[in-house]
Amino acid sequence: MPERPPETPVPSPAPRRSPVSVRASFSTFPSPLLAATGIVLDGLGRVLVLTTSHRDDPELPGGAVADTETPEQGLARALEEELGLTAPVGRLLAVDSCPPGALGRSLVAHVHLVGPLTDSEADGLALPDGEVTGADWLTPEEAAARLPARTAPRLRAALAALYSGSFAHLADGVPQPGSPAGLDPADRAALEHAGRFDAAGHRASRPKALTAANVLFTDGRGGIVLVQPGYGAPGRWLLPGGGVDSDLGETPREAAAREVREEIGLDRAPGRLLGVNWSHRPGYPARIRFLYDGGVLGPAELAAIRLPPDELVRWRTARRKELRGLVKGSLRRQIKACLDALAEDAGPLELHDGRCVHPR
Repeated sequence: MPERPPETPVPSPAPRRSPVSVRASFSTFPSPLLAATGIVLDGLGRVLVLTTSHRDDPELPGGAVADTETPEQGLARALEEELGLTAPVGRLLAVDSCPPGALGRSLVAHVHLVGPLTDSEADGLALPDGEVTGADWLTPEEAAARLPARTAPRLRAALAALYSGSFAHLADGVPQPGSPAGLDPADRAALEHAGRFDAAGHRASRPKALTAANVLFTDGRGGIVLVQPGYGAPGRWLLPGGGVDSDLGETPREAAAREVREEIGLDRAPGRLLGVNWSHRPGYPARIRFLYDGGVLGPAELAAIRLPPDELVRWRTARRKELRGLVKGSLRRQIKACLDALAEDAGPLELHDGRCVHPR
């Protein structure tokens, strides 16, 4: 019988390291300084800029993050210590990675939105610890002009991320190729045309658009069904509808049907497409709206309308001549163009800010 090969010894498992030894090991790693900065806004969109006793240049609120804090916790602490402000720290707008400077350490700065503050919060700012000697509310342009060269680019990029609903990736204040926000549109186009983007950077840096679907219902007597939201500017009226959940695979037509069920409680499939509207404000994502014919609602269907109390406060019908006092200009033009398309059996219409690109 052949001899059996010797068994390979099984190594004993390494002893489990204690949490204390793990912390001690990580404490020896070289690491950058971590700072958290707040873009603190008031209700007018002004930026809070501070003057301090220990620096010649003005600065944005915030400071270094302690080793036991997250950036959000560090910023919240700094706001309370410097300004007596307990407003929640909002979403992350930008991250700036900087090489070693005067302190000999590299720096990673997280830039968060704080606010907009209410009037009482803005008026109630205090300077409890004496380090902050002044607090000024400035327009974004004034703030960027006053802040030092190391800080102003963070402000500009963070505001670009705020208004575009995106995020800015910076290195020493410079937006990087592929940064979803902060990169100058002309620079983005030049980099793209020069083939400087990889696939991931190309997707991240391309301009974004928000898509909505709305439905035009009438009551048979010339009235258009409008709903009033409980959010946003008071007193505004809208068509039933809302955003398309494209990340869930929803189509505009499916979104229109869902929004009608959720907003006015009617289970009606949208009719034909009346128009597609495109609008744009510099610095903000473009908005695309699909407008569908909802048909004529009879007395029983109008009586069956039910609103979600946490979203809409009331509904009404309005004649065409009444729209000016109820609906903002762009949507008013879209509604009127769609009413004309219904009357003339025309469409779908291509609309730019409510105006027909190719007049009938």
